[in-house]
Amino acid sequence: MAELLVERFENMPPQLRVAARFVLDHPKDVALMSMREQAHQAGVSHSTMMRLARWLGLDGYEDMRSLYARALRETIAGEPARKGRRGDPGYSAAGVVADTLAAQISSLGEYGNAMQFIAAAGLLARSRNLFALGSRSAYPVASHFVHIMSFVAGGDSKVTLVGEMGGQGLDALQHAGRGDVLLAVGMAPYERTTIDVARQAARQGVGVVAITDSSVSPLTRIARETIIVTSNSQSFFRSMAPAFAAVEILAALTAVQSETNAAERVKQSEEQLAAFGIYWKPPR
Repeated sequence: MAELLVERFENMPPQLRVAARFVLDHPKDVALMSMREQAHQAGVSHSTMMRLARWLGLDGYEDMRSLYARALRETIAGEPARKGRRGDPGYSAAGVVADTLAAQISSLGEYGNAMQFIAAAGLLARSRNLFALGSRSAYPVASHFVHIMSFVAGGDSKVTLVGEMGGQGLDALQHAGRGDVLLAVGMAPYERTTIDVARQAARQGVGVVAITDSSVSPLTRIARETIIVTSNSQSFFRSMAPAFAAVEILAALTAVQSETNAAERVKQSEEQLAAFGIYWKPPR
């Protein structure tokens, strides 16, 4: 069903797109909430949800809910529930948030997601130069990727953070082309700069790898390889923890595929930094 939604997304009327995006991004809610609750969360009328089901060839929205409910039951069958007496940490907000993050990060290792990582790492491992781009909350994710990958790069290869804050200006991509790869990180609401720069890089022949939060994100239409992570959280903010986990998985797989002795390079780098007096030492 998700593949069908993505396939038909571009040809849907605007309101159906809103409803379809909700279904793609909140599969558990589709299974558990009533149609009217889902419509309210998505910001559309309940009749729009029914039209979406018919657009997909179903008799009604309940058919879609049934499909997602069955998938959810199969997914969580046998999962242990968090236990504890009232007042125990198991009932605390910290426990709920921690459980949510653990489940989100664990899902990155599932077969379909793992194949996305392997394909993306293959593209990165074959690259001449690497660039990373992210704005606002996505910026530290891109920065972390550059920091890790700087240990993997060797020879004439460069790993460059482009964009705001501590990165080089966007003109760092001016001479990038075939053989180079750009990692673009973007979550809703999407930064126009990230989309525009990724699109221009692709026009120049740069391979784009996207880390984003939806299969209908504008970055997925630009990227050669896409890794989907959730940014949902149990609090008031969007969580970037799954995106941080994603870049670490991606870096580890890239090091394996490039047959680089990353551990040795890390050791050499840290020895050099220590010689420069970068690291703090306890007083003697």
